[in-house]
Amino acid sequence: MTDDHESVERLNAVGVLTRREIEARILAPVIEALGQRFGRDEVVAIVRDVIAGIARAQGRVMAESRGDASLASFAQTLGPWTKDDALRLRVLHETPGQFDFDVTRCRYAEMYRALGIQDLGEVLSCQRDAALIEGFNADVTLTRTQTIMQGATCCDFRYQHKADAS
Repeated sequence: MTDDHESVERLNAVGVLTRREIEARILAPVIEALGQRFGRDEVVAIVRDVIAGIARAQGRVMAESRGDASLASFAQTLGPWTKDDALRLRVLHETPGQFDFDVTRCRYAEMYRALGIQDLGEVLSCQRDAALIEGFNADVTLTRTQTIMQGATCCDFRYQHKADAS
């Protein structure tokens, strides 16, 4: 796993926003071409599954590299996602069993819109969030009822450790 940890560190130096733009510029035309041949819905479903698997694996690597899969440890991992003002967060509640925040600006959504592929933004970015925490710690759940990508004024992230659920 050392190679995975080193790879993550190298990628984090770039920032996730830049990585997502590079990925989107490559994947969007591939998804479009495959969609024309095999049906867009089927291709998008496959891409969604693959990306969720990647996010789960990334979550596991993050937890292993930190040696701590607690929710507090997860809260400390947001740097690469917020780098370059990619996300503006408003933390609402942070305890060992709960981490709630709103994203008040999302440059990821802005980038997907600028590229003309807003419909793929949820598949390529937003849907990773639940899979990432699942890989990081399967005892933590994410509840999110809205996203900027879908036109809301903020994204509401509500992480809760299952043992602390009411």
